[in-house]
Amino acid sequence: MTRRLLVSYLSLVLMALLALELPLGYVYARGELNRFSAAVDRDAVILAELAEEIIDARKTDMLLPLAADYARRSGGRVVIVDEKGTVLADSDAAANLGRNLAKEPDIAVALRNRSDTGTRRDDTTGAEQFYATMPAWSGTTVRGAVRLSHPAGALRGHIHEIWLALAIGGACILAATALTALALTRWITRPLHALERTAAQFADGHVTQTPVTDDGPPELRRLAATFTRTATRLHHLLHTQKSFASEASHQLKTPLTALRLRLENFEPYLDPHAHDSLDEAIGEVERLGRMIHGLLALARLENSATTPELVDLDAVITDRAAIWAPFAAEQQVYIAVTGHPVGPVMAISGALEQIIDNLLANALRFAPPGTSLTLARIRTEHGTELHVIDQGPGMSATDRERAFDRFWRAPGTQGDGSGLGLPIVRRLARAGGGDVTLHEAPGSGVDAVVRLQPVAATGGRFHAPRPRTVPRFAPSPERPPKTAVNITEARVPGGSDVRT
Repeated sequence: MTRRLLVSYLSLVLMALLALELPLGYVYARGELNRFSAAVDRDAVILAELAEEIIDARKTDMLLPLAADYARRSGGRVVIVDEKGTVLADSDAAANLGRNLAKEPDIAVALRNRSDTGTRRDDTTGAEQFYATMPAWSGTTVRGAVRLSHPAGALRGHIHEIWLALAIGGACILAATALTALALTRWITRPLHALERTAAQFADGHVTQTPVTDDGPPELRRLAATFTRTATRLHHLLHTQKSFASEASHQLKTPLTALRLRLENFEPYLDPHAHDSLDEAIGEVERLGRMIHGLLALARLENSATTPELVDLDAVITDRAAIWAPFAAEQQVYIAVTGHPVGPVMAISGALEQIIDNLLANALRFAPPGTSLTLARIRTEHGTELHVIDQGPGMSATDRERAFDRFWRAPGTQGDGSGLGLPIVRRLARAGGGDVTLHEAPGSGVDAVVRLQPVAATGGRFHAPRPRTVPRFAPSPERPPKTAVNITEARVPGGSDVRT
């Protein structure tokens, strides 16, 4: 902003200088030319009158001293001819005496009793000259002509000096304006830079230095003071929300766990016909626990300042497929990993594991026995895509749009599920610069497409996959298997399958 303000000030001053100095220089140059031409014409008329008198008195030997004296005093050249154009005197070239100049345009005009002025090239030097040729006449009788010429270089050099003086003056004004504008723009932008630094600190989650409120224009000082109050209040609110998110987890989970244990302890003392109701009650307690868990997870995601980093997508897919294979085997569903290795992508640390876990948990909830879940990795022109495809009943277009709303569940869904899994997935994907959408899978089912930000081959460090446990943000299976299930085939890298 300092540079833009400085350029703006200098541009305005430069335009003002050009608007003033260009007309001034032009007018001054024209004035000098006109004054010089008038002086040459006046001197030529005087010399012509003197030459006419001398020629009429037949004292032509006095013409040469007259021409030499004028040339010495003025620096010009004087040529005097008689009525036939014969040179009677030449202040610069005595050898021209007796030479006939009647055919030269200005001499011919003067011998016809008319004056002629303008510029011409000198016969000997070739330099440009201003000249004035006047007839030496008395009444109607022309007795000769006088040519008075001056070098144009001296006058033009003087004009160039004037232009140079104007340019130097303008440059000095611009320099003074630049110094003044620099001090002014720094004074104006200093509180803005302080606001920018404070805003960057606030975006990172901490404010170590508040903007200065005693410098700069009054409007910016008031803005800095208002921003400081706003940042302080928001920082307090965020700190309060973080404290709630960290404390509520323990405070809510403990009574829910105790409630579930008490409900399970009732089982031996209840009538067998009431066991179904007891199971439903325990299921509702579990769902309430998952809902609280999801809300806290979303709160932690929204409050935390996250920065994307390099993550090895192939390693994460291999790890999560192996983790979920036993749970899929319990439902007679196998997990297939397809596609060529795609390498690193940009994502929040640990986010890919949570995204895959949530999508697999949702897919397993609706996958019929004997079907498969496919984890497909695809590299496109715009980045990398991860597809989680199931062969379940699928969803309508309206349901796929609403699936990312908090607490929304598909019609006909039983008591399981909190409606927070997909919102968490979208929040994690967008935090890393990507996104997630739901599409209709070929045949039947849902194709969850996670678009990830591409990474150039830079040789950076990769984020290692998490240990082989279900992440804390991911929903756990409703009823974990009580006995271990063997994985009969696990060949994930390179696009092979993980079968159970």
